[in-house]
Parts: sequence; C-alpha cells; structure tokens
Amino acid sequence: MNSALPSLTVSQMFGQKTIRPLTAATIYGIAFIKDRLIAIDTIKGHLLEIDPISDNSKILNPHQVKEFQDVTGLAVWEDTLWISRRNGIYLCNFTSLGLEHFVTLPYAADGVGVWESTIYVSCQRLASIIVFDRDTRKEITRFHTPGVGIENLAVSQEALWVCDHTEQTVYSMDRATGEFRFSVITPFASPTGIAIHSQDATGKDILYVSYSTEEPYIRDNPNADPSHELTYRDITFIHPLYYHYEPDKRYALSNGYLVEMSYVEEISPLEEVYLPNVEWRIALPSETERQKVKQVEPIGLPFTEEIIDGQRVAVFKFDSLAPGERHIFGWKALLEVRGIKYRITPKDVEILPELTPELQTRYLVDDDDLAMNTAIVNRAAREAVGSETNILRKMYSIRNYVYDELSYGIKPYIDTPDIVLERGVGSCGEYVGVLLALCRLNGIPCRTVGRYKCPPYGEQQGVPLQPDFNHVWLEFYIPSFGWVPMESNPDDIGDTGHYPTRFFMGLCWYHVEIGRGVTFETLTSNGDRLTKEDISIGDLAINHIRFTILKELPPF
Repeated sequence: MNSALPSLTVSQMFGQKTIRPLTAATIYGIAFIKDRLIAIDTIKGHLLEIDPISDNSKILNPHQVKEFQDVTGLAVWEDTLWISRRNGIYLCNFTSLGLEHFVTLPYAADGVGVWESTIYVSCQRLASIIVFDRDTRKEITRFHTPGVGIENLAVSQEALWVCDHTEQTVYSMDRATGEFRFSVITPFASPTGIAIHSQDATGKDILYVSYSTEEPYIRDNPNADPSHELTYRDITFIHPLYYHYEPDKRYALSNGYLVEMSYVEEISPLEEVYLPNVEWRIALPSETERQKVKQVEPIGLPFTEEIIDGQRVAVFKFDSLAPGERHIFGWKALLEVRGIKYRITPKDVEILPELTPELQTRYLVDDDDLAMNTAIVNRAAREAVGSETNILRKMYSIRNYVYDELSYGIKPYIDTPDIVLERGVGSCGEYVGVLLALCRLNGIPCRTVGRYKCPPYGEQQGVPLQPDFNHVWLEFYIPSFGWVPMESNPDDIGDTGHYPTRFFMGLCWYHVEIGRGVTFETLTSNGDRLTKEDISIGDLAINHIRFTILKELPPF
C-alpha cells in the first residue's frame, strides 16, 4: 500500500486521476456536494457516495434500490436531491430519500439540472431542454437541444452544461437564454453524466464527466473448447474534463495527451527490383492549433527535411535499392495532441470575400481521380446542396447527403467517386473522395488530411499500441476563417438521418494530423516520381506504426 496516498487531501487529488468506483456497472448522473461525489448506478439502482481518492463506494439508499433503478440523471440543490426516472422528475430530502413526484413528460426525461428554483430537464424525443419553476411546477420556457443524443445536465451561476452521449460532446449554454456559447469533445466515448465540482480563481467551472460503455475481451473459459471466447463487460468511470475557449479564434480545446508516434518502413519487396538514385519522402506530423510537435528523430537511417506547401517532410536517400537489399527507416515524433471544436455559424459566413486564384486552381479541380466530369457525380453535387448558397449549410448538406447515400465498408483499394456512389458502400478514403468531389463542384475548397488515429485508450499509458488501419479525413476552407476539419465517415451512424456533428469542424485528441494537403509518402528514382503503375510503395515495403501514450496533459 502507498503510505503517501492517505496524506493527500481530496482537493489535491481532484484533476489528477480517473475515478473508478468499486462495484459500479453503469454510472449516469453525477453531482458534487462540496467534495462529496454522488453518482447513480442506473442498472443496479445504487445511489453511491464515492471517495475520489480511493474509489471506495457507499450505497446511500440500501432500502430504496428499486425506486432508483432506471434513474438517468441527478442533481443536488442544498438538501434536496433531484432525479430523472423514465418519464418523470422526482425530488426528495437527501437524508430520507422518499421520492416526491414533480412533473411528468410525454417522453423519457433524460437529465435534470437545478439552480435555485429553476429546474432544467432534457428530453431527446422532444429535442428540448424544458425549464420549470419549482414553486408552480409550470414550464417557463424551453431551449432546443444542441445535440442529437441522450443528454445530461449540470448548472452553475452562468452556464448550463449539456453532456451528449452520442455526440461525445459537452456544450456550454447561457442558462438564462439558452444561447449556445461553445462546445468541447470529450476525451472518451459514451459520456453519460456531468457535474461541477467547484470554480477556480477566475470563476471557470471545474467539470467532471462520467462514461459508461462495454468493452470486448477474451475470456478464458475452462468449460469450453477452445477455452478462449469473446465476451463483453461493463466499463464505467469518471474523469475530469479540461477545456479552454478561444472566442476570437472561434474554437475550444479539450483534454489531450503527450503521445509518442513512430512510423517505420521495412524494405520487403514482393518482387525484387533495382531502383537507382532513390529519394523516399514521408510526411511528418503537422503543427496545428491542437497539435504541437515537441520532437522528431530518425529511426534506422538519417533523413533530411524539406518544406512542401508549409508541411515538414522527411527525405531518405539511397544510392540505389538493389535486389536482396534490406533497410528499416522512418521517424519517431513526440506530440501534444488535444481535442478541438470550432464554433462558426452560418450567420458568421453570410458575406465572404472571393476565393484567391491559388485556392481556386489548387482546391477546386480534379487532381486526384475524383471523377468530377461524370454524370453521376455532377448529379450528386446538384442534389446535395439544392438551392443553398451559404458555405456552411452547403457543407453540412453535402456531408448529410453522402451519409444518406453511402454505408461504411473496408476495401483493399480506393475506387473513384462515381463507382463508389453507384455501389453505395465506401471506405474512409472513398468517403473523402466523394466529399472532395461534391465540395469542389460546389465551389468549396477542400483537401485531404490525416493518415492515422492513435488507439483511443487514454488510460493505457506507457503501453505500445498499434492502430488497426490508416485513416483519412478532410479540411474545407472558409474565406476569412481558414481551414477547418471534418471527419470522413465516423459520424455516419444509424439510418435516422439525425447524424452527430461532433467531428463537423472538430477532432478528438486521438486524431494525428500528418502532411495537411500534401501526399503522405512518395518515391522518386533518378528524379522521376514513381506512380502506382510503376511500382507501389506497398509492394516494396511493410509499414510499422506504433503509438505510446505517455501521460495526460495538465489542465489549461
């Protein structure tokens, strides 16, 4: 046992660790009473008091467990506990826990927040946050929900915080008017509850978010043959949410990690070849608002650096690559990566300057087999936007159109957008190709970015991790604002048409930006660039990608 641990105060521990309550299966609502952390395990019906230092838990309702099953949200104001359960909102004295009915909604009440005599209730089916007066139990007003999923609430002096399970996002709204201020992407998927612990010296709310999901694992079952079988287990925990809003730059940053990434090529040709005077270029990680490159070093062989369109590229030089010759070479980078979410509205972009000639000639043309001259792609470009002229609404409409038309599937090669649209199934690269074609035909400059995502396991620090496959997304250009990101396919979930916008002008910490707008990897021989028809890099070498999450970055 660590003897130093008990000497730390709760305040010293806050913000330094993930809280993993013992026995908890599925935590939804959470709240703080000073340094006391209260949470509801919705499946078991346990109202828990959790020690943030030791993770020890105490059941506060040992005789009322059934009454607290299916509770999805909770809030505390003075000595009163508020809960949302199925269609109803209930309150009780925190000591007696005898539930008193407050109001019933026509659909499930998801989350509840309280500030003095004002009660906030979120309802996904109504797409609303309904505001009630405690004394009259009458509706005062309602706000439109910022996301599409089940939402939980927390309230402070100025802000209404909304945590959306599907959007993987926390929204900050003005609690009096419902005006949307900014949003941040949570570092983990499936957020289910949010609480305000306190405020810092500047009045900034200190936030915690609960997460609940399942994870697959291999179970060793001695009664089965073979004994190893795939099964699932509940995962639930509570983690601090860090955020920093830059109103002038129109974005907010959230939790991040110090990550070591290695990219290595191993010469292992499918067929032996001879290539004279070889230059092998591999793009290096980019410096962006959310990603800081702390260090880059070579692996295996030295490289020189070039700057191509503002991006750093490593150049490995060989006098020749001869049959039977073997090398390993690449780079290792130390990166600080954070979540980012831009807040730009259609109203902000109603009047924009004309695109520069450079943007038009580089990012509105078919320079990557985009099939922009085919009938099916041109028809899709017209249908996607209709009569819309606002650049943001056009971009949003194009994204939703592509999501309506395509389903995700992995393929060993990338087809052109006309074939993809006709087939109706595409990989992330094929989603990007279709999006690029439709955007450029509608006058929106865009370019490919990405390449890899770190496995999104922030708790697995110091352990080498390998991504399952590479990944690409895109950036589109808004005159007077600049380049903003948009994911290719991860938000294409469900068939309802209500797609999340978490990665529309946003990225999570695990996205690693490499070579924005430039080719990730190229090969030249005697000064001539080799194409896939000449020889494929994949036929020459095997790539090895490794991520190691070193630590979580401190609060802002």
